[in-house]
Amino acid sequence: MFDKLKEECGVFGIWGHPEASNLTYLGLHALQHRGQEAAGIVSSDGTSLHLHKELGLVTDVFDAGKLAKLPGSTAIGHVRYSTAGGRGIKNTQPFAVDCGGKPLAIAHNGNLVNAESARRTLEGQGAIFFSSSDTEVVLHLVARQPERELTERIRLALEQVHGAYSLLFLSDDQLIGVRDPRGFRPLILGKLKGAWILASETCALDLIEAEYVREIEPGEMVVIDRNGVKSLHPFAPAPAARCVFEHVYFARPDSLVFGRSVYESRTRQGAILAKEHPVEADLVIPCPDSGVPAAIGYAEASGIPFGMGIVRSHYVGRTFIEPTQQIRHFGVKLKLNALRRVLEGKRVVVVDDSIVRGTTSRKVVKMLRAAGAKEIHMRISSPPTSWPCYYGVDTPTRSELISASHSVEEIAKYITADTLGYLSLEGLYESVGSDGKGFCDACFSGKYPVSFPVEEEKRLLRVVEA
Repeated sequence: MFDKLKEECGVFGIWGHPEASNLTYLGLHALQHRGQEAAGIVSSDGTSLHLHKELGLVTDVFDAGKLAKLPGSTAIGHVRYSTAGGRGIKNTQPFAVDCGGKPLAIAHNGNLVNAESARRTLEGQGAIFFSSSDTEVVLHLVARQPERELTERIRLALEQVHGAYSLLFLSDDQLIGVRDPRGFRPLILGKLKGAWILASETCALDLIEAEYVREIEPGEMVVIDRNGVKSLHPFAPAPAARCVFEHVYFARPDSLVFGRSVYESRTRQGAILAKEHPVEADLVIPCPDSGVPAAIGYAEASGIPFGMGIVRSHYVGRTFIEPTQQIRHFGVKLKLNALRRVLEGKRVVVVDDSIVRGTTSRKVVKMLRAAGAKEIHMRISSPPTSWPCYYGVDTPTRSELISASHSVEEIAKYITADTLGYLSLEGLYESVGSDGKGFCDACFSGKYPVSFPVEEEKRLLRVVEA
């Protein structure tokens, strides 16, 4: 119903705290924006692993009784949106198995580009899969390594996969975090008194009043056990390819991601957008909530007053039942409503983070005109999204991305805006304090930093001829 790129996943792990499961619950709550389909927690009491996971939001999946059944001072958790594999409980993470006589659990943020070919090879060797998730491929590869040391088994397994991964592993006596050599997805290290924490974003640390220590480096493996924290760099270095879209939309604005304030990046995007695409107008409004920081930046740089011309309902989430045609008819108005007294007779700049298919932007413009806006100038705080992502984001096929087949002028006409302006790729990199090196911008440029295996390229690219 709502035309946005779907968030990837979020991971949280804690070592050495008597309230490990409760704190993991809170950490996942802070990371809920990264995935709203399912949630799960695995805890370790030093001997066994204890697992609970279900479809739904964190607050729906867990209560005091369920958390009480997750004992121990170590735990990992996961919130999920289905970027690889399908929906359903069988693909809900963390996964917990017996591996070489020892319990092992895994939680994954990212996607592997060679998952299908690796899966076929493993199946040919007799492996039996219980899910359709690429994360299970990693589990099978770890289980098949002859080395007894878990860190070495993980290293050997990950050398056989390619793509994006920020992984947490939990055994009976270790918590291990691994980030892929290009660092696509974020992973940070924190501390709460004597406990150590691994998480996707710093907002999870803020909620439990933990200290931010540092970002896990691309290609780094962090091993946490009774001896403390050990850092390993077991993989061959590769050019960094951090997902720049984290600073456009995915991460929470109150997080530090890749060592930089997301809020500052987004307000800067709006300021640069105002310089690149100025317009005479009476009011700057955001498309809430993700467009708010960029709209503030646009208003400050342009000198045009900022206002809230659209109100968002926060009680509309993803649903596991198909909406009826009558509900679909209301569309965007289920989530957004225009304020006539703010908009009537005004020339309005509307700031949003992206346009994917264009359907929602078209409905927003129609809603604003119905509320009396005289002119509507759409401004987007990122470049046109013209290519699918294969590194952990649920992106439509290229044929569904409106900017893949339409010019800016054609998109403006389709969404019925008076004008439309996108932030340039150079402006986006200026907003994150970079010259473009060290980031992945494949969704904007089509330049994929990790190539696809020949046997998987057709499946992954899925380009439909116009």
